[in-house]
Formats: sequence, C-alpha cells, structure tokens
Amino acid sequence: MVFSSITFLIFFLPVLLFVYYLADNRYKNIILLVFSAAFYAWGAPKFIFVILLTTFVDFHFVKWLYDTNNPKIRKLLFLASLSINLGLLFYFKYCNFFIENANRILTEAGVGTFPLLNVVLPIGISFYTFESITYMVDVYRRVHAPLRKFWEYQLYIIFFPKLIAGPIVRYHEIADQINGRFSNHRIDDKLLGLNRFCIGLAKKVLIANVVGKEADAIFQSDIHLLSSWDAWIGALAYTMQIYFDFSGYSDMAIGLARMFGFRLPENFNNPYISKSITEFWRRWHITLGSWMKNYLYIPLGGNKVKSNARLYFNLVMVFAFSGLWHGAHWVFIIWGLYHGLWMVLERLIGEERLQKIPAMLRIAFSFFVVVIGWVFFRVEYLSKGIAFIQKMFSFDFNTHQPLEKQFVIVFIAALLFSFSTLFSPFRKIEKDMYYASALTFSKMLLYSFAALILFILCVSSIASSDFNPFIYFRF
Repeated sequence: MVFSSITFLIFFLPVLLFVYYLADNRYKNIILLVFSAAFYAWGAPKFIFVILLTTFVDFHFVKWLYDTNNPKIRKLLFLASLSINLGLLFYFKYCNFFIENANRILTEAGVGTFPLLNVVLPIGISFYTFESITYMVDVYRRVHAPLRKFWEYQLYIIFFPKLIAGPIVRYHEIADQINGRFSNHRIDDKLLGLNRFCIGLAKKVLIANVVGKEADAIFQSDIHLLSSWDAWIGALAYTMQIYFDFSGYSDMAIGLARMFGFRLPENFNNPYISKSITEFWRRWHITLGSWMKNYLYIPLGGNKVKSNARLYFNLVMVFAFSGLWHGAHWVFIIWGLYHGLWMVLERLIGEERLQKIPAMLRIAFSFFVVVIGWVFFRVEYLSKGIAFIQKMFSFDFNTHQPLEKQFVIVFIAALLFSFSTLFSPFRKIEKDMYYASALTFSKMLLYSFAALILFILCVSSIASSDFNPFIYFRF
C-alpha cells in the first residue's frame, strides 16, 4: 500500500483517524501498531513476520545489554544484534549482487559458478534496518534508555508513516514522543499535519508522476535514436521526478506523523538551490546523511584525522556506502563515488575560493553536477549511463520526440518550485506551511482550503491514471 493510492486515501487513513481520535490515550499506541502492521502486511504479508521476529530479538538483546554492567557481555550482545540485522540486510539485498560478481571472476578463471538465490527484497528493509541499528547504538552508548515494553519498540520500528521510505528516525529523536506526546497534541498539529500531507501528495501525484512518465519513456528508448534534446529532457525530467517523488513522500510521512502527535525530522530542504555538492548533501535526504555521519563517518575518524588523505578516504568511503545502500548495483556505487569525489574536489579547492564565484553560477554548476549524477542513478548499467551522457553532449539537436502540453507545463512548474525559495516571499510561505507550530485563523483557513483543493485534484488524477510508481520502494 502506498500513500498515493485510493485504498490508502479513501479507506485506510479515514478509518485509522476515526478509530485513533475516538480512542483513549491509553490505547492510541496499540491502535497505531495494529494499523502499521496491517499497512506493511498489505504489500508484503510474508515479510511482516521477518520484522516481528527481528524486533523481538533486538528488543530483548538490547534490554539485556542495558541492564548489565559487564563490558564484555554488553559488547557481545551489541555485536550479536548488529550481526542479525546486517546479516538479514545482506541476505535479502546484497547476496545475489556478490554472487553475480564472484561468478564473473570465476567464469574468467574457467571455474564453476554459484547459483543465484531465489530472494525477494522486503519493502523498506534498508530504512527499518538503519533504525534498528540506531536503537542499539543509542542504548549501547547510553544516549537514551531502551523502551521497556516490547510493543513500544515495535511501534518505533514499524510506525507506518516512516516504515517504507523514511525519514530515517534516530531512536533518541523519537523515544520520548512515544508516550509523552499526548499532553501537547493540539488541533493545530492535526491541521498542519494534514496540510503537509496534502502538499506531499500533490508533489508526488501532480508533479512527479507527470514528469516521471516522460523520463521513463526516454530512458527506456533506444539510446542510439535519441537526440541531445531528448537526452537532456530525460535527465532533467528524472531530476524533477526523483526530487518531487521522494520529498513528496517525506512530506506525507512527516504530515501523517504530526497528525498523530509525532514530530519527525525534516528530510529535504530545497536541495537544488545548493551552491556546492557539500551543501547539496546537507539538504538532500538529510536523515540518511545524518545517519552516515554519526554511524559511519565519525567512527572512521571523520574530520579528526592526521592527514588529508585519510579525510578524503573517509569521505569517498561514506559516499560509496551511501550508493550501495540505495541498491545492490554498480551504478549506485558509481553514483556514490561520483558525489564523494566532488566533495573531495571542493575540499581541495577550499571554501574561500568557492565563495569568490557568484552565487548563481555556483547554484547552476551544482545543479548541473547533480543532474549528471542522476543519470547513473536511473540507468541499469554503467555502459548505458555513459552512452546516455555522450548523447547529452553530442550536440545533436536536429530531431526530438514531441512533448505533451501537460508535461511541458508541469515540468516548468517543477523547475520554478525547485528554485522558488531563492526568493523571500516563497521562503515565508514555506516557513508557514512546513515549520510553523501554529498559524493565525485566517492563514490556517486559507492553507487548509488550498490543501483540500490539492487533495481533490490528486484523488481525481490517481483514479484516472494507471501510472503511479514510487521510486524509493525498491530501497
């Protein structure tokens, strides 16, 4: 089940809201847990048992870890729980990737190969595995005490707004909200959450779906028949699709959580207005960047290393792992390395030199670098990505595929929205709709009316179209 489906919008969510708001506070978390399990089981009934089993093991291992003062036992329990989670992630997501690459080497050596495993990837496994790890690490480091009830820990892991595609919520960010959110949950939060959900739904349905259809058509075409015009349209359309698709889902998740009293961390902050790749990664998929920084980059030594060479190595390794996290394919690793190398290059140039370049030129160049990177993220094979980029720079603008009027209008709107916060009036609107804790009655009425219109348009669009993909489901 996806948020942008008729089943969710017309049936699941209204029933949940009705039951949740009528229930006593003592039962609200149980209701959320039951509906969250049903939400996941709807799309992956077999794998709900995988989550239930791993949460059962993790909960008891971490509880035991917290209650003991023996450092050896604490470390052993931590490693055991960590191994189980990473082992399952490796088996389901990466096992065949390593078998395929091993088979290539064995084939070259004239040796027999290994059979591939019949494995189906559980939905959202990368997201909930990372959250399980944050629970273990935060308790192991004594950043926060563990949850004392098993079903409370299950709710943290499988809370449906964030379960499938994040944001990745670190345990200490949400621990106190599980039971402490009821006293200050106001009607403003419910309305602002609903408005945020509708904004995210519109980004996904009215923008990402439209530009995504054109991007798919171009990337699935014979590359040799494409002109430079087609290639650039495809790359830019996918650039808009992945942003509005993923940020739209994050908006929906944050909005839904707020309707139930939870405040999830922001996951996007206008990434395409970044003046550098370093800034881009402070604005894009913020919770993944934060996770990588705290649980991989800093343990590797982070900035506190003896040589620049080790610093650059740490940066490249983190981005290589970030690419691998997105998928078990070389194109994702290449995409991660590509961004890592740009980060290193910016360090070599230095912030002072970069500051001397006009801001709009830096924004344009950073956007250009990101667009090229998305090509590798979108294609299935490295060779196809290289061929596609060659088409982009072949300067063959003689022929091109005709573009539908709807795509042109939506694509221009997507570009304008992507860069709108460069201007003060749009920053003020964003502040009201994304970050305000309360609004005046007139503003709330205006934004709620706009949200209602967006909701009606989205439902109409979903009902009349069979194109409704979600990019980050495969991660």
